[in-house]
Amino acid sequence: MQQPIISTSIAIPSRTRDWSNLMKARLSLLVVATTLVGFLLAEPDSVRWGALAYTLAGTFLSAISAAALNQAMEWRHDAKMQRTANRPVASGRFSQTRAVIVGFIWGYFGCFILAMQVNLLAAGLAGLTIVLYVLVYTPMKRFTTMNTVVGAVVGAIPPMIGWAAAAGDLQRGAWVLAALLFTWQLPHFFALAWLYREDYPRGGFKMLPSMRGGEVLAAQTSLLSSLLLVPIGLIATLLGVAGFISAGACTIAALGLSWFAWVHLRRLDRPSARRLFFASLWYLPVVLIALAADRGAASNLASVRGGRSVLIDIPSTMP
Repeated sequence: MQQPIISTSIAIPSRTRDWSNLMKARLSLLVVATTLVGFLLAEPDSVRWGALAYTLAGTFLSAISAAALNQAMEWRHDAKMQRTANRPVASGRFSQTRAVIVGFIWGYFGCFILAMQVNLLAAGLAGLTIVLYVLVYTPMKRFTTMNTVVGAVVGAIPPMIGWAAAAGDLQRGAWVLAALLFTWQLPHFFALAWLYREDYPRGGFKMLPSMRGGEVLAAQTSLLSSLLLVPIGLIATLLGVAGFISAGACTIAALGLSWFAWVHLRRLDRPSARRLFFASLWYLPVVLIALAADRGAASNLASVRGGRSVLIDIPSTMP
């Protein structure tokens, strides 16, 4: 049968959208944003813009590499889910081979840029992100609900890439940022998984809200992790990573998120899960902007030790 003629004005946006979906562009840009904040917090006084540009470029390429390889690995499962059936590989518009090839190319150049233009630590963290996401998190989704924890670890690494790129090592501030990103992902993802709790089993994925009794446990975890964001935000100020304005913004944002998590736990329905999900989307940019804008120790209480501003000398075994 003769193929229908598609005008250029329609075909080009469609192809662009497919590439954007293969890259998981919005998620990858979020990764870049958290990397940016990590870099800025590690360099509170003056920013090396060239190093920052290379860091963001390398991180973005690493993120879209993981996204493409993830879709290449689980396209059969994606095709069975309403949420993911229209992804380019799952729908057949992109071949699995193409996704693997471009994924490897993006990942190679991402790590190469970081290694050659930034430092080996940043490149190693980017490579670790790809490996964990593709070889650990992706297959775990079919076998255990603990995949969410591994996924949260993956999402916590990008701000550490930014910090490592700026400082050359991982100081305590980098671990605080990682803890914040890790904890935030729990209510964020559990709200999303709750909304699609009937869809994930179709793809063979084991998500906590889809399991018997898991709806309550996921909602409880969302509330506890939202509340935990309060002290984590305050620790950033105690360590001199950010000031008092940031502490206030982080506290208010975490308490707001906790309210939506509490409502969801009480109601356990789709509207409350949806509101919790959107609240988590608001929480992160508010906190990241506050941290970046108010970076550096609170000037009236800070002391300087070894060139780094600190408020309280808290013993730490972290590297």
